[in-house]
Amino acid sequence: MTVNIVSKNFKIENSHKIDIAIKNGRYKSLETLFSKNSDDIISEVEKSGLRGKGGGGAPAGPKWRLIPQDSNENYLVINADESEPGTFKDRQILEFDPHLLIEGIICSAYAIRANHSYIYIRGEYKFWAKRMNEAIEEAYAKGYLGKNIKESGFDLELVLHRGAGAYICGEKTALLESMEGKRGHPRLKPHQKECDWFYGKPTIVNNVETISTVPFIIENGYEVYTKMGTDKSPGCMLFGMSGNITNPGVYELPFGMKMTDVIEKLGGGIKNGKKLKAVIPGGVSCPILTANEVENAVLDYESMRGIGSALGTGGMIIIDEDANMVEVAKNIIEFYHHESCGQCTPCRQGTGWIDGILNNMLNSNCGDANDIDAINDICDIMNGKTVCVFAPAVSDIISSLINKFRSEFDEVLRGCECKI
Repeated sequence: MTVNIVSKNFKIENSHKIDIAIKNGRYKSLETLFSKNSDDIISEVEKSGLRGKGGGGAPAGPKWRLIPQDSNENYLVINADESEPGTFKDRQILEFDPHLLIEGIICSAYAIRANHSYIYIRGEYKFWAKRMNEAIEEAYAKGYLGKNIKESGFDLELVLHRGAGAYICGEKTALLESMEGKRGHPRLKPHQKECDWFYGKPTIVNNVETISTVPFIIENGYEVYTKMGTDKSPGCMLFGMSGNITNPGVYELPFGMKMTDVIEKLGGGIKNGKKLKAVIPGGVSCPILTANEVENAVLDYESMRGIGSALGTGGMIIIDEDANMVEVAKNIIEFYHHESCGQCTPCRQGTGWIDGILNNMLNSNCGDANDIDAINDICDIMNGKTVCVFAPAVSDIISSLINKFRSEFDEVLRGCECKI
């Protein structure tokens, strides 16, 4: 059921040390990498169907093609700002196999002709930042970073950049703004497809797991990777399970598995013999699934979209029968209210309004018969009317909670002391 592509070395003692890493296959893909040109590498990634594993699922190869051919100063930026609630997979790579990420960075930077790369890491990830910096120092000492890597003629400088703990900087353009020393506000998106820009230079931003998958594809060929998964979602991904589950953790699985099989067979079922009530499938930015919907849920991008949710980061939050869904909504909106960057009025004000309404409802301060409809109206105002997808994500999860568990919201409202 599980596979071992990026997780192959996770259980090896001291796998984060470069000598152990090399002994267990790290940097081996560079032999194939440097025997090909950059266009060949991008073609291999395109054929593999590798998709971004940070939430969006955009194909990596076509994204790399957006780098202008006449550019001689390109950048590769790794998004390690893993701040999505319910998501804790990238830190497994940073902790147990940081040299896999460095190897992936070398492969990807070579492909897009970038001689400078940055890892933007979540501010709270102090331990993982230290481990990553130690691995970078080891890689420089062994000649895998710096000038003329392994006499290939390819130069690459790699720098780890720690964020300040802002969730919004997981959005790639806010991340780039932060790296440029500005406030972490998302940028307006261009009308046409193009690469991103760091100090006005062509830049590719990909997440940790995406880049860490590249060495396997280069070393083994795209055919091996596409044997896993589905036609439209080839390969595999690190899926996390947390919440009311017997065996929480991170599991590397091929796309296309049934969610119920993963929960029951790998997760050991719901904790303490309780019944499943709901699952948030890919971090709290994804619409919630009821227990009945979970029966038909398949872990790939197209299937999840087909049942009205999203695969997201693959961080499944398991909720049992005892959970109060109004409290779940309050927990989520409190986070989003705190983390809104404030750039867009619908998001800045809307998250606060919803937070305040739910707070009043749960504390029996005052309840208006129209409160629940008001929340839905606020969600509608927030959806699609802001610079980035932060507000639409809030709208998706909160409105799905209300629409699928409306009776629980009505019940809480009936218990309020002040009814209008």
